[in-house]
Amino acid sequence: MAKSVLITEKPSVAMEFAKVLGVNGPRKDGYLESDKWIITWCVGHLITMSYPEVYDEKLKFWRLDTLPFMPKEYKYEIIPNVEKQFNTVKGLLKREDVDTIYVATDSGREGEYIYRLVEQMAEVTGKTRKRVWIDSQTEEEIKRGINEAKDLAEYDSLSDSAYLRAKEDYLIGINFSRLLTIIFGRRAASKLNEDRISISVGRVMTCVLGMIVSREREIRNFVKTTYYKIVGEFGDEATGTLKAEWKVTEESKMFDSPKLYNETGFKKVEDAREFIAYLKDKKAIISDVKKTKQKENAPLLFNLAEIQNECTKRFKIKPDETLEVIQTLYEKKLVTYPRTDARVLSTAVAKVISKNLNGIAKGFQDDEIQGYIKKMVAEKYSTDIVKSKYVDDGKITDHYAIIPTGQGYENYGGLTELQKNVYKVIVKRFLAIFYPPAEFNKLGITIKIDNEEFSVSSKVCTKLGYLEIAKNKANGGKDVDNENDSKDGAKDASKKDNEISEELLKSLKKGQEIGIVNFETKDAETSPPSRYNSGNLVLAMENAGKLIEDEELRAQIKGAGIGTSATRGEIIKKLERIQYIQINSKTQIVTPTEKGEVIYDVVNSSMADMLNPKLTASWEKGLDMVAKKEIDSKEFMDKLENYIKMKFNKLVI
Repeated sequence: MAKSVLITEKPSVAMEFAKVLGVNGPRKDGYLESDKWIITWCVGHLITMSYPEVYDEKLKFWRLDTLPFMPKEYKYEIIPNVEKQFNTVKGLLKREDVDTIYVATDSGREGEYIYRLVEQMAEVTGKTRKRVWIDSQTEEEIKRGINEAKDLAEYDSLSDSAYLRAKEDYLIGINFSRLLTIIFGRRAASKLNEDRISISVGRVMTCVLGMIVSREREIRNFVKTTYYKIVGEFGDEATGTLKAEWKVTEESKMFDSPKLYNETGFKKVEDAREFIAYLKDKKAIISDVKKTKQKENAPLLFNLAEIQNECTKRFKIKPDETLEVIQTLYEKKLVTYPRTDARVLSTAVAKVISKNLNGIAKGFQDDEIQGYIKKMVAEKYSTDIVKSKYVDDGKITDHYAIIPTGQGYENYGGLTELQKNVYKVIVKRFLAIFYPPAEFNKLGITIKIDNEEFSVSSKVCTKLGYLEIAKNKANGGKDVDNENDSKDGAKDASKKDNEISEELLKSLKKGQEIGIVNFETKDAETSPPSRYNSGNLVLAMENAGKLIEDEELRAQIKGAGIGTSATRGEIIKKLERIQYIQINSKTQIVTPTEKGEVIYDVVNSSMADMLNPKLTASWEKGLDMVAKKEIDSKEFMDKLENYIKMKFNKLVI
């Protein structure tokens, strides 16, 4: 009787498939077997690319005359410490009684690569091959994935992209690391008072180092500047007063004046005081009173970068630690697939989302979460989100956003405290999308003195809505440290919403005169940019080098990033491991080491475009285009090899 082999990426995942498929026999040496199924597993990567010296012993030595190294055919080898499991897998895939192979490695580019290398090295032929693509490890999803498994050939372009990504990292890493070490190694070593140094260069890694060093030098070279704002106090003792800030306009006497530091302040306090003297004894007229109501919906769901940033802020853990936690939650059937760039759900999932909600309501024994669900039921909040901003099939490539499955609670008790806390963060973000929007009353008042304009605004939350769940998003839905910078990058840390008495508010009418109580100058200081922490560094990588604090704006402009959701945490970890950066364990603040800055200077002086996020993002975009069949592998490879040759010609000749 013919059998089917199902291969997963990890033993723990294989056990979940075995339960669903009823493969209950004793665990053999590297696999499980029943009358219909054989279930086996990789242990991460079993195969790796061979070092240059495998091609030619002479290439073991780093010499210019052997570079650039670009083989016509690439060699691969079994990783020694997992050779036993590879041989087990190879034997099972090639067994005569096996006619079908179900590939159930992680549903993404790297999971595809892991299996394809195994198949290549095992020289598997003559079998029917099916791809199992799932979004969670629940029984229902595993069954669906097996039943709907497509022919593996449909994922050939994803496989091509995976092979190219590995070749690109290999070629750039080996060639440029050797080239820069040979040319600049001694000079770099002398700066660090070392005998010798190996300069490590990577397609993504070097770009991220550039982001960190550039930011650090910007901070180091920053010179604090004090400038002077003008604040007017208007009203009277009977009805109360309000304070409003002056800002230059095109009608202003000070428009384009060299005395101004920026549109809100003067360079010298004497000039500000002179301007105050000019304003005294003039009439103040209310030119505008705007009262508006504003609604603010819950933020989009988590993708991996967003939850990594959130966990760094909340729990002070590194991005790779966050991924490890969520991978565990995924394998325990509690959440959906973690390595996703999407922050929305598919229409198909949205139509049955009540299953997830009902599962949480029945299974998650947490008083706070149960309170939110009870309110949803009591207030009859709608769970029909199909036409909302949280559902968009066009913004999903491999997987939808990270959400709780509403299952797996039999595994919850065995979680660590950190794992439980991260799970709760994911649940709360998920529940928030079903809550009504937060509501605010916004008030804007403009006062004119001749052609000079003073303004004040306030924003008061009248209904919490989703903010009841997202309690960390108080104060108008913004984090305290996310105030918008003024045009020149200055921040005024003392800026707060104005409190205006009800009596004064009722008395204010457009066109009326208002009393001037007094004017004063207020010192403001420019602030340097903030250092990255390990979490928002991932966000900056996702947005091709831009650190965008506003969640909605990030969602709108998201394009090709640096690295992928699966690799960004590992890149940061590697930079720390090779001592190019250091990460404060308490704050997660990232700074470059002296060694990192020396390497940055070498790259910046020799091949500065390697530090450019746009270039790195364009390579990632190219890989994505291969996966989507928009360009073929040869076109990508030709461009890569030509780029490497061009760099060598510039530096060596």
